[in-house]
Amino acid sequence: MSHTRVQPNLDVLSWALQRAPASLTTKFRQLGKWLSGEAQPTLRQLEALAKAAGVPLGYFFLDAIPTESLPIPFFRTLPDATGQSPSPDLAETIQMMEQRQAWMREYLSERGAQPLSFVGSASAQDEPERVAGLMRQTLGMATDWAASQRTWSDALHALRARAESAGVLVVVNSVVGNNTRRKLSVDEFRGFVLVDEYAPLAFINGADGKAAQMFTLAHELAHVWLGRSAAFDLRALQPAHDEVEEACNRIAAEFLVPATAFREVWPRVAADSDRFQRIARHFKVSEVVAARRALDLKAISRDEFFRFYEAYRAQRRAKGASATGGDFFATQNLRLSRRFGEAVVRAVQEGQLTYRDAYRLTGLYGETFDKYAAQFLGGQR
Repeated sequence: MSHTRVQPNLDVLSWALQRAPASLTTKFRQLGKWLSGEAQPTLRQLEALAKAAGVPLGYFFLDAIPTESLPIPFFRTLPDATGQSPSPDLAETIQMMEQRQAWMREYLSERGAQPLSFVGSASAQDEPERVAGLMRQTLGMATDWAASQRTWSDALHALRARAESAGVLVVVNSVVGNNTRRKLSVDEFRGFVLVDEYAPLAFINGADGKAAQMFTLAHELAHVWLGRSAAFDLRALQPAHDEVEEACNRIAAEFLVPATAFREVWPRVAADSDRFQRIARHFKVSEVVAARRALDLKAISRDEFFRFYEAYRAQRRAKGASATGGDFFATQNLRLSRRFGEAVVRAVQEGQLTYRDAYRLTGLYGETFDKYAAQFLGGQR
């Protein structure tokens, strides 16, 4: 059966290849002949191609190119990007997170957990200062919480930890699952939020700079408070033209850089060439967030902001991506959400979840899963 020749829809085949890595042309040397109809792949070859291209095998036998959509709204800052189909990488990542969230919701409800009262507790019409204040209150963070952190990296870690303690699953990943060959594109999306009253999930595209991740997480937490799921790209930290997206941006900005505090600091740095760096150091945010807040509060013009933004991007491209550490526990706790990972390990230990299902949920298998589980069981950390 696996050697049987099959005839895929050539339009669908061409569509799938446009979305797949260019390296497929070297892996499948008969692709040109398949596309021209000169030759046909075997079922096994088509199965391998479907897996490599990240599309369901059945797509190749449809009558027309499939129309793909996400289960949540996808907001793009640039109008001409709005109609673009989501990539297989984004679609699969959201599906994976939905499966984990569904398991976590059931796990919590079976143990008598109560719905999180803050989910959906605010409105897009509320004043940003009010919602930001409610967020800080729930997370147990003072107005100047970030300024008290030693570095912006410490501030980001603190925010992630407080969000997880409050009940939000925070996932940071730059690839699909653990597949390092399938990298997530920051140009496509910076993050997404899956709202749920038991297990809200905030996903941050880890391919983005860590300093920029702070604003993404604050934006996502605002979505949780407003009770609205979404994916977004936030180009230049600008939201799409949507009431909820714009409200989440205002709330995130107020949460990270309160207007009152900004106005106290700005007169002391406004004339300096490194003013955005100084604002960024004070509030433990990225320089782009500092500049964007200056624009929001009319301390600088749009032209000034975009001049700075383009120079900042050019500088980052010149420096290239910085090397990251290889700490196994840190990486997996980010990719899974420490809260979720610990719940899976506990469920296995209590006999409520099979190892097979735990492997499927985490993407960790055998000794790798055991190594990860040990940190929660007193074995290694």
